[in-house]
Amino acid sequence: MRRAAVAVAAGAMAVSLAACGSAKESGGDSAKSSGSEKKGDAIKVGLLLPENQTARYEKFDRPLIEKKVKELTDNKGEIVYANAKQDATLQSQQVETMITNKVDVLVVDAVDAAAIKNSVQKAKDAGIPVVAYDRLAQGPIDAYTSFDNVSVGKAQGEALLKALGSKAKSGKIVMMNGSSTDPNAAQFKQGAHEALDGKVNVGKEYDTKEWKPENANANMEGAISALGKKNIIGVYSANDGMAGGIITALKGAGITGVPVTGQDAELAGVQRIVTGEQYMSVYKSYPQEATVAAEMAVALAQGKSLDSIAKDKVDSPTTKGVPSVLVPVISLTKDNITDTVVKDGFYTVADICAGQYKAACDKIGLK
Repeated sequence: MRRAAVAVAAGAMAVSLAACGSAKESGGDSAKSSGSEKKGDAIKVGLLLPENQTARYEKFDRPLIEKKVKELTDNKGEIVYANAKQDATLQSQQVETMITNKVDVLVVDAVDAAAIKNSVQKAKDAGIPVVAYDRLAQGPIDAYTSFDNVSVGKAQGEALLKALGSKAKSGKIVMMNGSSTDPNAAQFKQGAHEALDGKVNVGKEYDTKEWKPENANANMEGAISALGKKNIIGVYSANDGMAGGIITALKGAGITGVPVTGQDAELAGVQRIVTGEQYMSVYKSYPQEATVAAEMAVALAQGKSLDSIAKDKVDSPTTKGVPSVLVPVISLTKDNITDTVVKDGFYTVADICAGQYKAACDKIGLK
């Protein structure tokens, strides 16, 4: 397991190195789609994040992007921040405000990838380039960075199969996908089905409204009622927040020992992995993703080329050939906590093993 983690991490490092040329070092050509003259370091970057229920956005993404923008602009760059709190209409209003405030570039993690299209077009019409962050927003975006989302789903599905072993077809699994408005959720689902189809029996499958744990909890209660608690052998959960709601429902029905997947390596998720309540999560290097987003944003704001930053291109439903960087991911289980979230400074062992979790940490040798 450790060798696998190191191998994937090495791949991630390669992506990071490919993107490590600072915006100041990116070629001198004007970004063909920005429509603005070259600027110095005194730029204004609009940062729009989708929600604050998932811990990552306020704990990692926002401060990491802000820090990198400051580094790239000799502390002269300004970040204008807004969080949409899972409200697509509010996010559209926030884009309007950013345009009115004449930001030089937008970094947008869309609540609803389709609904944001008109707002992206308005920014484009105002000469403001847009970086789609983490989710592939529709409209005339100029750049995109995220993780390899199909690989996320595959990693989750493969981990669930490993946990089930020879019992994979002895009962039913429940699939708890993410929100239907999030294009990443569709890719996670695709990857999971590629790993699971034909190897398990899916008893119930849900697209979970707004990714909310309480909605996952309600869906899981419905699945237990429909399938019978003795027939459920595993749960595919697309992220850690929903895994928490699912596990609460399982416990409430007296169901134990059922492997549950996750994603994001949230502290609560890692602690559930330590205790055995959750089987795995997906560790994603937010520092790499945030660094790339900041480099793209600064380069576009300064009218520079993305050639030294984005080596790949992806197609959205509305825009072809978007300059992109996709960051690899790592399957996180109790066997590689030290080599991932602890090694990279996301959490200390003291954070993970606080209070009631100390005995479980001792049991798996996490010290």
